[in-house]
Amino acid sequence: MNAWYLICFLSAIAIFIAYANQYVLKMQTTIAITTGSVVISLLLIISVKLLGDTTALEMTQIVASINFNELLLKGMLGFLLFAGALEINLLALRKQRWEITALVLFSTVVSTFLIGYLSFYIFAALGWPVPFIYCLLFGALISPTDPIAVLAIIKQLRAPEGISVQVEGESLFNDGIGLVIFTTLFSVAFFGTDANPADIAELFFVDAIGGIVFGLAMALVGHFLIINCKDVNIRLLITLTIPTAGFAAANVWEISGALAMVTSGIILGNITRAKATERTGPENTRYIKDFWHATDSFLNALLFLIIGMLIVTMPVTMGEIGLGLVMIPAILLARFISVGAPFVIFKRFKNYDKHSVKILTWGGLRGGLALAMAAAIPRDQVFISGSDLHDLIVIVTYVVVIFSIIVQGLTISPLIQSSIKSAEQSH
Repeated sequence: MNAWYLICFLSAIAIFIAYANQYVLKMQTTIAITTGSVVISLLLIISVKLLGDTTALEMTQIVASINFNELLLKGMLGFLLFAGALEINLLALRKQRWEITALVLFSTVVSTFLIGYLSFYIFAALGWPVPFIYCLLFGALISPTDPIAVLAIIKQLRAPEGISVQVEGESLFNDGIGLVIFTTLFSVAFFGTDANPADIAELFFVDAIGGIVFGLAMALVGHFLIINCKDVNIRLLITLTIPTAGFAAANVWEISGALAMVTSGIILGNITRAKATERTGPENTRYIKDFWHATDSFLNALLFLIIGMLIVTMPVTMGEIGLGLVMIPAILLARFISVGAPFVIFKRFKNYDKHSVKILTWGGLRGGLALAMAAAIPRDQVFISGSDLHDLIVIVTYVVVIFSIIVQGLTISPLIQSSIKSAEQSH
C-alpha cells in the first residue's frame, strides 16, 4: 500500500462516517468525523501496540512517511480557505467590519503572545522547558479559530445575525493572518531570520500585503473569464485554477497564499457570482457553490482522519496528554481576554448581545488549520527533555483541538439559545 491508496481509503471512511451519522449519532458532521477519527486512532494504537497487527503497523508507517508540510500547508490549505471564502456574505460583513477587523488583527496577535507566555511558564513548570520562540510558534498556530462545526450549529439554531457574522468573519480572516504570523515566527525559529522587530515587521507585511494584492489580481482575471464563459463546466474549472496554480504560485513567490485564497474567494463568491447569475440565471452558478461546499466538508473530514493517524505514529505519553489538558483552560483564558478587550471599547458606541463574548470564546473552535501548522514543524531538530518538539506540539495541539470540537462544539447550543431568548426579549 502506498500513501495515495491510504488517502483514498481514508476518504471513503470519512464519507461513510458522514453518511452513517445521519441515521445513528445525528451529530453535526464535523463533530461526528472528529469523534470517528479519535476512535480509529485508538483502535490503531491498540492494534499496533497491544495486538501487534502488521496491517495496522504498515498503515501507520505510511502515514509517518507523508510530508505534512507539503500535503497540508502547501496543498489542501488552498482548497479549504478558498472554499470557505466563497461562503462569506460581504454585505453582512460590512455591517460589522470594525468588530471583525479587531477580532482578526488585535485578538489574533494578542492571543498569540498570551498563549506564548502562558505555555512558556506552564511547559517549564511541568518539566518541558520549551524555548520562548517555540512557545510563540505554538501560540500562533493555536490562536486562529476554525469554527466549521459551530457555524453549522449557529445557522441551524438561527442565532442572531450579528453573532453569526462575527464568528464567520473572524474564523475566515484570522486563518490567513494566523498563518502569516506562524510563517513569520517559523522563519525566525528554524531558518535563522533575524528576530529584530523591523525585519519581522517587514517579513510580515510583505507576506500579508503581497498575498492580498495577488489575490485581487487572480480574482480580477477569474471574474473576467467566468462572466464571459459560455460553458458552465469551464467556469468550474476556472475556479479550480485558483487554489491549485494560484496557491502554488503564491508559495513559490513566498507571499501569503492563505490571504490570496481568502481575497479571491470573497470577490468571486460575492461580485462574480452575482454578475454571473444575472447573465445566465441562478441554476448555472448554484452548482459551483454546491461543489465547493462539498469539497470543503470532504477535505476537513479527510484532514482529521490523517492527523488522527499521525498521532498513532508518535511515542505518546500520558505526560504529554496531560500537558495538552492543562493548556486547554490557559488557551480559553487567552481567548476570553483577547476577544473581550475590544468589546469593552465597542460597547461604548453600540449595543451587543450580552452573550457575544461568551459565544465567541466558547465557540472559537480550533480545527484543521491548527493541526496542519503543528504537523509542519520539522522533526528531529529540537528536543525538549528527550521529546521531539514536533511530537510534543502536535500531541498538545491534537488534545486541544479534539476538546474544542467535541466538547465545546457539543455544548455551545445553550449559549446560543440564551442569545436567541435575549434577542426576542429585546424586541
